[in-house]
Amino acid sequence: MDRFYSLGHSSIEFHFKQSPRDFVVEEIPLYEFSGEGEHLVLLVRKKNMSTLELVSVLAKYLGIQNKEIGYAGLKDKHAMTKQYISIHKKYEEALERFEHPDVKIVSKTYHDNKIKIGHLQGNRFYIKVKKVTPTAAKKIDEALKNIADFGMPNYFGYQRFGNDGDNHFDGEKIAKGEKKERNPKIRKLLISAYQSHLFNLWLSRRLEINTLVQNFTIEELESILNLPNDEVAKLKLQKHPFKMISGDIMEHYPYGRLFDFDGAEEDSQRFLERQISVTGLLSGTKVKVASGIAGTIEKDFFQEINAEGARRYAWVYPTQIEGRYNSMEAQYEMNFTLPKGSYATVLIEEIAKRKIQ
Repeated sequence: MDRFYSLGHSSIEFHFKQSPRDFVVEEIPLYEFSGEGEHLVLLVRKKNMSTLELVSVLAKYLGIQNKEIGYAGLKDKHAMTKQYISIHKKYEEALERFEHPDVKIVSKTYHDNKIKIGHLQGNRFYIKVKKVTPTAAKKIDEALKNIADFGMPNYFGYQRFGNDGDNHFDGEKIAKGEKKERNPKIRKLLISAYQSHLFNLWLSRRLEINTLVQNFTIEELESILNLPNDEVAKLKLQKHPFKMISGDIMEHYPYGRLFDFDGAEEDSQRFLERQISVTGLLSGTKVKVASGIAGTIEKDFFQEINAEGARRYAWVYPTQIEGRYNSMEAQYEMNFTLPKGSYATVLIEEIAKRKIQ
């Protein structure tokens, strides 16, 4: 799909391809491990291997089922990644003899509980882009500063949609009853891709609205957006680049309860101070939907899906952002930390202001 971006600069040309040398990820656990308990916690470094492939390799080596190994999140395949996994400590001795060319057990500790999906705070990234001119480097500097100051849209990255980028098509057919998938895991994966696609479409529409608000007068916007004059005036007054609309569902950041945005100036300030953020809809059941004008926009991207729905932050705040330009090599290196569920490739695309795959 054609995507709207949050930054105002023109497209930046550089070369980027995911590889273990240029794309490094380190998982940040949700909590400190206790150092004792029946679960062995391993910090594992892998390259050119997905998390599920790593789990399969270890499970096959130990002669156990994949589900006996716990992990907090799925890490990129075409990268060098460090992540924590858990397994019963009775396998500790056997793992002392484990060897694999693409896997290294870096350290170990113990904990009372098995690691489960979502048990992570975020991820720390190191990324290198190439063929960068001095002019492009300055634009990257400015883009990173903007992201550090205001945050970025929380699109789902291309990894979410499969190797060919089309999993959401099958997911839509399954969700609408036009296709059947007997394998429950694959069914869930494909429907999730469709939910993610709808979310991305909605988020792109909201960024389009942001762009229009920034570039047109209140009188022009009233007809362009088909919104009441007083609502447009409120949008123009907001200092944050992502404009909150009456009826939006907000969430305390980086986690907390959901609540409705009613146009209060206090919430605009809290958004600027990163205390709250806007959420978008993952279509499905048992999920709170937006109301008012925001709800009208959201309806265009809602589908009846027989799967559990959710709210997802539409806007997130990368932290510890660093950038360095190597003029001799025409390379730009950057480090940053993202909250769980956010994609480093989305940040790169925001900077490039174009697709990178």
